[in-house]
Amino acid sequence: MTAIALPRTSPLIRALWVDAVLCGAFGVLMTAAAGPLGDLMSLPTPFVRWVGIILLPIAAFVAYLASRPVPPRAGVWTLIAINALWAVDSIAVLFTGWLDPNPLGIAFIVAQALLVGGIAEFQYMGLRRVRS
Repeated sequence: MTAIALPRTSPLIRALWVDAVLCGAFGVLMTAAAGPLGDLMSLPTPFVRWVGIILLPIAAFVAYLASRPVPPRAGVWTLIAINALWAVDSIAVLFTGWLDPNPLGIAFIVAQALLVGGIAEFQYMGLRRVRS
């Protein structure tokens, strides 16, 4: 079976919508306010802007999944993998020396990594519930 029929109030659908809204909101914010946010967190403006730009198509993909009457299982698994990779890479970037954020920047990177990792976990749990 490649698709899953879900009620619109299922935990998976809710997790997908939360992810879509947060990705979209942070994407717009980081793209539009890259300079002030970069200065506030001691992160390079182009880095903040590109992260925001990258989030916009991800938000569209997640909204597409959430809006389907039957979200494709492969699409949900792909999203879970993207979110997990995003969370791991966010923490890894702090140890590479590539960026030198101030304490607020470090806190932001860690907090968003934990949030994205938590969303991936909720999506995974929602997907497992569908199978049972």
